[in-house]
Amino acid sequence: MTCVPPPLKKGGQGGFFPISKRFNYKMLQYDARLKENSRILRQKQTDCELLLWSKLRRKQICGIQFYRQKPIGPFIVDFYAPRASLVIELDGSQHFKASQAAYDARRDAYLQNQGLTILRFNNAQVLKEITGVLEVIYRIVAVKKDL
Repeated sequence: MTCVPPPLKKGGQGGFFPISKRFNYKMLQYDARLKENSRILRQKQTDCELLLWSKLRRKQICGIQFYRQKPIGPFIVDFYAPRASLVIELDGSQHFKASQAAYDARRDAYLQNQGLTILRFNNAQVLKEITGVLEVIYRIVAVKKDL
């Protein structure tokens, strides 16, 4: 039976908890002001996010729990699997602009500094090649799950 940490009480401020032997991952700090934005983003998902979420939810890949639109530090990531230390980002056309690329680089550096692996897929990949996208995710999760 897999143990999961208890949820934060509603309105909690997030915070940092050291790595627990029981849960084998750490909870990451986040800016509590992002919680409302995160909820709004979950309600207004894109077609790509909906498609990928339908394949990730309910621990369908290696029994790993994924969260969507999860605040981590000063950012909101599209999908996050704490047990696998994995972030998945879906990039629309705005991510091809130079200013957005610089922001994404800062964001990726921050997340990598937190010990996270970042996978980026563009929307076309998700819509046209979902099986390949899921295979890449599966390979990363399967390796990290056993660590």
